[in-house]
Amino acid sequence: MAAMLPPRLIRRLVLAPLAIVIAIAVALLFPLLALLSVIVELLARSRPGRMRSLRLLFFALVWLFADTAALFMCLGLWIASGFGGRLRTEPYQERHYAIMRWFLDSVQRGATRAFGLRIIVEEPELTEAERAARLARPVIVLSRHAGPGDSFLLVRQLLSVYGRRPRVVMKAALQLDPGLDVVTNRLPNVFIQHSKTGSRTYVEQIERLASGLGQAGALVIFPEGGNWTPGRWERGIARLERLGRRDLADRARDMPNLLAPRSGGAFSAIEACPAADVIFVAHAGLDRLVSVRDIWRSLPMDQTIRAKWWRVPVDEVPRALDHEGQLQWLYAWWERIDAWIAQNRPGSGEPLRERAEGEPSASEPKGRGAALTEERSDEGRRRPKSAPGASGKGGRLIVAGAPIGRPEDASARFAAALATAPVIAAEDTRRLRRLAAALEVKVAGRVVSYYEDVEAARGPALIA
Repeated sequence: MAAMLPPRLIRRLVLAPLAIVIAIAVALLFPLLALLSVIVELLARSRPGRMRSLRLLFFALVWLFADTAALFMCLGLWIASGFGGRLRTEPYQERHYAIMRWFLDSVQRGATRAFGLRIIVEEPELTEAERAARLARPVIVLSRHAGPGDSFLLVRQLLSVYGRRPRVVMKAALQLDPGLDVVTNRLPNVFIQHSKTGSRTYVEQIERLASGLGQAGALVIFPEGGNWTPGRWERGIARLERLGRRDLADRARDMPNLLAPRSGGAFSAIEACPAADVIFVAHAGLDRLVSVRDIWRSLPMDQTIRAKWWRVPVDEVPRALDHEGQLQWLYAWWERIDAWIAQNRPGSGEPLRERAEGEPSASEPKGRGAALTEERSDEGRRRPKSAPGASGKGGRLIVAGAPIGRPEDASARFAAALATAPVIAAEDTRRLRRLAAALEVKVAGRVVSYYEDVEAARGPALIA
């Protein structure tokens, strides 16, 4: 159950001053806190160069400084606008976008330095047509969701790189941050709660934002409605089955990196702004960094965040199709994004692929039947393969590598396979269940023990 958001007056009179006090305290105590962090890391015998406490402390200082500075800048604009009388006018809207740009630039620089992140964005080829389209028309941006970090990176890219003025459909909980709360509420954005992503009020708010897009405007929507988790992935498929859309449920099941898209908001925006191009965004690298605990356990990240976007020009957006035709179009793009994520997620190993009947696996001697085992590897790689002898029943054998040490090293595809497999054979069934619990996966299939001493006896039954 989502925590209740305090009223705006409480957020302004209590949370905003509290954030300023905390920022000043952290700044004054930073040398002492940094020294304590180093001592703790040394006593804990952390790996050289890891320094998780110091990295998080540095990033917290950057965030608090940017947040406090944004609050004071917003206060100055409120006074200069006649105590809020002209905040909605064009000059003051532009100044608030400048504050947001500065805030996100500062946070990104701090994150790249503290966590060793590298960001690579793959763009469409800069042809004459693409160059002309860059700021010629408004855009509706449909992006996958993988935590708050992706929202910040995407909005920052639109503001600082492409010169757009983004309007964002975002979680209401982000208003708990005082700086973000003030800036984003003075700009045309929509805050929603996950439980209301399909409500009529939510759709009407998106229509209002889309209909007011200017030439340089961008409306950012996350059709999944929330971060990927195994539970949400399963519930999304179950919802489609309850609606009688087994065809879409099957397609969603084949996209283990994404939640099934909710089309209401996206289609309403496309209809409300007939002059807009549609941009689809995929990214990989922040999938598992949702909470402070996730960040802590992954430090130092020292990895590359990859993103790719595709433009669908206004004349190629299927506005003339009926709802079913548009739905098929959206799912086709979602499948394309899922495939890209599978190929570009850091440390995910080779993507899932079907093996032709009778093709031996890389780890299997030729002429010997495949065995469903739990192979252990640092990379958590997994390769689904059609089970020899099971093709007549449409069966599939997945040889999965379980991560050693950290459960979060398991990929989304591994978790999805774990949740949907009717039979799971594992060398250590207790360890498997602990891993499933850590991944928040409900194992619905039958779990059997499978190790060298019982391989000959149980192997034929598993692939029969």
